[in-house]
Amino acid sequence: MRIVHLTPGTGTFHCGSCLRDNVLIKALRARQHDAMMVPLYLPLVTDGTAANPEQGVQVGGISLFITQKMPWFAHMPGFVHRFLNKPQRLRMAAKRMGMTSPKMLGEMTVGSLLGEKGRQWGEWKKLIDWLKTEPKTDVVSLSNSLLSGLAKPLSQLGVKVVCSLQGEDSFLDTLPEPWLTQAWEAMRDNAQYVTRFIAPSQYYAELMQKRLGVGPEKMAVVPNGMDVTPFPAAEPDPNFPTIGFFARMIHGKGLTLLVDAFIELMKRGTLPRLKLKIGGAVTAVDEKYVEVLKKKLKAANCLQRVEFLPNLTFDQKVRFFRDLTVFSVPATYGEAFGLYVLEAVASGIPVVQPRHGAFPELIAATKGGVLCKPDDVTSLADTLEELLLDDQKREQCSIQGMAHVREDFTAARMAERFERVLHEAVSPGNPATK
Repeated sequence: MRIVHLTPGTGTFHCGSCLRDNVLIKALRARQHDAMMVPLYLPLVTDGTAANPEQGVQVGGISLFITQKMPWFAHMPGFVHRFLNKPQRLRMAAKRMGMTSPKMLGEMTVGSLLGEKGRQWGEWKKLIDWLKTEPKTDVVSLSNSLLSGLAKPLSQLGVKVVCSLQGEDSFLDTLPEPWLTQAWEAMRDNAQYVTRFIAPSQYYAELMQKRLGVGPEKMAVVPNGMDVTPFPAAEPDPNFPTIGFFARMIHGKGLTLLVDAFIELMKRGTLPRLKLKIGGAVTAVDEKYVEVLKKKLKAANCLQRVEFLPNLTFDQKVRFFRDLTVFSVPATYGEAFGLYVLEAVASGIPVVQPRHGAFPELIAATKGGVLCKPDDVTSLADTLEELLLDDQKREQCSIQGMAHVREDFTAARMAERFERVLHEAVSPGNPATK
């Protein structure tokens, strides 16, 4: 099957969606599909080798930004667009993304979702024209529903369109009005041209089914998977129990909660040698937030027990997980999945996650951790403390969790499930897996 997967890049930092997309395309290729990942907006940042590193950005973020303001810019000579959208310029632009106003962010989002009716269409049409020159495509796969403005024009090419769902609501719901309402209206309009939506959890499938106004027949569930082979079992120092956090260093991922819980644990004194390691992406806009956390830790006389490790390479990330005793990313919103949970559990590290979003079903499926009350510092501190003091419970979570992830949450299993959904999209009548 010929599959073209469209993925927005970040330019400078890792994101769970890009990591999932990259291993998915590699695994689909291993299953003998002609699968290609096409970057949009900014260059891709992935763990290890990109699925097809020779494929450049098709629709550059700089050209899109200018075209939103001046639609005629799309008709400028090609060399102008190539000059602006060289990888190094796109990466420079990515570093300034935090400076984009909420108004412009809303305008850009809605402009993309409007498809042919939007001011950006001159740029997006170039992608459609490029696809016409490529070998016949069976399925175009959209990495997320923020690209669904392409669904109608893509369907008019005679190809089926499937669309992954990867936590878009947490971004859309931060947009100011009127763009918040306009964005969701456009998403619901676009949904009619998508053959099948693919959610990473039952929680998110049910949530987005309601918000997109589609029936259950349009929704499939394919849990995320990962390449587990680079992640060995953790070997933490028993003399220095260590809590780990690995996600983008922002409030929404629950980093403030975890820091507050760590300070509370240090005050209790039950774990006098406790340490906290914080890793993950940090953009320019996140730096001020991280500095505030450091000042809070210093005021509590805890900063010397905390290590901040931003923007690690893949090899550094693997080493990061080796030193952890327990792991927690207590996100403040309902996560669609949480790939970082798989990475921790695959390393034999028990996790503590809030009882909301996809976490309850992920913990139930992997048996690799325990749940606590959402947005509750005391509950988080209590649960971490109990797990850190209970060697038997940690060992049980470690052994069971590693076994389940390495059997049922691999890239190969994800590709197998994804493949069944694609076959259902191309040849209706065959049951899609859930």
